[in-house]
Parts: sequence; structure tokens; C-alpha cells
Amino acid sequence: MTQEEMIQAMAGGDREAFRQFYQETARPVYSFILSLTKSPYEAEDLMQETYLCVWTKAGSYVPLGKPLAWVFTIARNLCYMRFREQKMVSNVALEDLEGKEEGAYCESLEQAADRKVLLDALGKISEEERQIVLLHTAAGMKHREVAQTLEMPLATVLSKYNRSMKKLQNILKYPGI
Repeated sequence: MTQEEMIQAMAGGDREAFRQFYQETARPVYSFILSLTKSPYEAEDLMQETYLCVWTKAGSYVPLGKPLAWVFTIARNLCYMRFREQKMVSNVALEDLEGKEEGAYCESLEQAADRKVLLDALGKISEEERQIVLLHTAAGMKHREVAQTLEMPLATVLSKYNRSMKKLQNILKYPGI
């Protein structure tokens, strides 16, 4: 079943088509959202909202392009709505955190620190570069698939990917840059 056929089946309430569509598209969609939010928690939350919209709006899908591009559009719009909401909330001051810090080693905190360093590095490259890198490395898409998804020539995706990886290597090597 093609992705378009899955969406049509979802419009009729077919949960199995939704499950199959989710399995085929979840990795690139998550990577795309992560490239915009730079937060794994936000990305997970927005991914749920995205697929809820896909399920509820499947009946209004018009097959003009690729179904994944339609999902990316939904995800991008939800991300931008979230950014606007956060901008309004960010004016509220947060209270100081109280309590003593423990000096014990915590592996999950160490992993979180590594993730933070990587996300900070990804934040120092352009949005387009971040999308290309994450779709290829995190989502496991082939460069040709990334090119099709982002509607770019393959040569452009390859060159931007290579330049982005060199930038990231330099950023991670010399974090102060």
C-alpha cells in the first residue's frame, strides 16, 4: 500500500493503515521536528500532535505532492505555533530552584550533558543544514531520500551535508567558536 493509499484508508478510519503510515514516516518526521525545536522533549510532544493532526485531517488530504511533505508541513506549522506560544510565556519569570545538589555520578545526566552539547552544536548551523544532517544521521534516510523530501538536487544535499559535518566537527572540537 502506498502512503497516499494509507492516508485515504485513514480517512475511512483504518487504524492499521495509520500504524503502517506511522512506522514508515516516524523517523524522518521526528528528525525534522527535532531540527526545528532542538529539544527532544518538544520534538516528542510535537510529533504526537503532528500524527494526531494527520489522523484527524486525513480526509482533507489532497494528493498534490508527496504525503511526507504534507506531514512535514503540518509538523512545521505546529512547531511555529508552539514557538509563538512559548514567546508569549517566556516573559514570565521563573522562580529560583532551591535544594542541595548531590555529588553522585548519574549516567542519565551525563548522557543529557552530551545531548546538550550536540544540540548546542546543531544550533550553530543553519536550519537547512540541521535538517539535512538529522534526516540522514538520525532518521537514517539516504541522501537521495533527503533530497526528495526537501525538494533539493542530490548534489546540493551532498555538498551541504559534507560542509555541515565539517562545521559540526570544528564546533565540537573547538566549542568556543
